Amino acid sequence: MRSRVTMVLAVVAVLLGGVLLVPAAYARLSAGDDAGNGGGGGGSSVAAPAPTPPPPPTLAAGPVSVNFTGEFFSWALMDRKTGAISGSKNMASTSSTESMIKAWIVSDYLRQLGDKEPPESMLKAASLAIRDSNDKAANQVYSAAGGSYRIPAGTQPGPVIKRAISICGLTDTKRGDVKPYEGYWSFTRMSPRDAVRLGDCIADGKAAGKKWTKWVLDEMSKVRGSVKDQQTTSGGGKWGIIDGLPASIKAQGPVSIKNGWTMLNYDGNWHVNCLAVTGKWSLAVMMRYPQKNGLSYGAKVCASVATQLVTPQPGAALKVPQQPVGKL
Repeated sequence: MRSRVTMVLAVVAVLLGGVLLVPAAYARLSAGDDAGNGGGGGGSSVAAPAPTPPPPPTLAAGPVSVNFTGEFFSWALMDRKTGAISGSKNMASTSSTESMIKAWIVSDYLRQLGDKEPPESMLKAASLAIRDSNDKAANQVYSAAGGSYRIPAGTQPGPVIKRAISICGLTDTKRGDVKPYEGYWSFTRMSPRDAVRLGDCIADGKAAGKKWTKWVLDEMSKVRGSVKDQQTTSGGGKWGIIDGLPASIKAQGPVSIKNGWTMLNYDGNWHVNCLAVTGKWSLAVMMRYPQKNGLSYGAKVCASVATQLVTPQPGAALKVPQQPVGKL
């Protein structure tokens, strides 16, 4: 009996000793006292890997839902790294460009100069055509670029628009079809798909050429004036897509924009277009809607499209009020 008790106590002692040895061994290993260093003290630890920072926000293909009332609404987005274009199902449908085309008119004129400097008056006109969307200044540049308001024979666009089609690879752009304004630059028909190609063409240097591309993009980043700053032949064009971008995107570099807008009596609609381009993407929104809705309506639609395409979606992205009618 005594021998059995002795054996049991011995087993318990071994078990208890094993339990006590485990934390002791762990403590030595944690302090660097392992078989590899001969118990030489000097603690060491392995730092956890730094978390991978999230990619900076950008615009990327995604669903867009806009409560829109009007005759036409379409948008397109180009990833300028891959050239991929996404957008609404009708992104190949066309509407009049209005002043959005002025960015091309200025680029076309400057590219033809090559390394030559334009007269100071023409460079000022080019700046006003973009920054203030000044029609008189744009007409000067258009004529200097080889444009004419004489309606050409047939249905082909004039030389300035022809060059946009060939240089920028546009597939949907056509001469205006509203009589008697067929030859006017503002009535040129363009799709959002072609508009983002145009933005990319301006940004990559094909439109204005090596010498003038930076100047054109800089002018587009300095567009000024709000929807309230409107006059008969010029007005504020800093609204729309730019208002829908969070500060985290705008802080990455200049956003170059050119909007187009006209209230046209022949069809009773506002024709409103928004174009914006950066080093990463090109976005265009085009629409026609009743005059009674005002220009601010179109500006908010453009902003809403931009906000919805921000990826990843920031919690502080601008929330743009939407009209509670007719979802497209």
